[in-house]
Amino acid sequence: MQTDDAITKEPAVSATGVEGSAEPQVNPGSGTTERRAAVIDRSWRACTEAEFAKDYMQELRAWLASRKSRRAVVYPHSTDWFRAFALTAVEDVRVVILGQDPYHGPGQAEGLSFSVPDGVAPPPSLRNIFKEIDADLAGGEPRLQRTGRGSLVGWAQQGVFLLNSVLTVEHGQAAAHQGRGWETFTDAVVEHLSVHGQPMVFLLWGSYAQKKGQVIDASRHLVLRAPHPSPLSARRGFFGCRHFSAANAWLEEQGRGHIDWYATTGKSS
Repeated sequence: MQTDDAITKEPAVSATGVEGSAEPQVNPGSGTTERRAAVIDRSWRACTEAEFAKDYMQELRAWLASRKSRRAVVYPHSTDWFRAFALTAVEDVRVVILGQDPYHGPGQAEGLSFSVPDGVAPPPSLRNIFKEIDADLAGGEPRLQRTGRGSLVGWAQQGVFLLNSVLTVEHGQAAAHQGRGWETFTDAVVEHLSVHGQPMVFLLWGSYAQKKGQVIDASRHLVLRAPHPSPLSARRGFFGCRHFSAANAWLEEQGRGHIDWYATTGKSS
């Protein structure tokens, strides 16, 4: 379903939208440019269809269209707004990592919290996440740090749901789209996972994520909290939190396997 607005009454089938400004992909041999929209997995329908039909989402849709008409540069491209929902089905979610809003630099945001496309240098918070993984799982050997890659598609394909609270942002303006309705949508998503998902681990880094996670049923799920991995706070307790080994140990106890935190590169479908 090709449409000019990403938020429709039937987005569980397709999610394209008010065009952002990420570079389009070239269709080899055709001389044309195109982007393939992220297709929301059907397992999310029970949650997303109800939310997309609500008034706040129609208001958000109209506001995003108005920003587009005023030539605002919106990240990520609209075809990636719901990418996390395309890569990870509800029943496959094993870990949730909550972010705040997308990166606001050119080419950085790709619809997954903390992730950047391959070829884009990992931002400071992501570098600190990799540093903690190496300390936790590799005795400090910089296995992830030295790759220079920042895409976390491989995590998403293993069941790590990489969700930002706000799914869009504007160029050079952090938090530009906060308070417009995305938070209501993602609150509903977190609650849906808490109630209907299999036992999973929620990684809540920073006060913003921890406040959003108050709806999580800690009797069913493992909730791990630490300061944000930003350079401003990582040394206040993110470094040394060992969340990655703790998550895997708990998942194994639940019979849900473990995450290969070093397998960040996505597999082709």
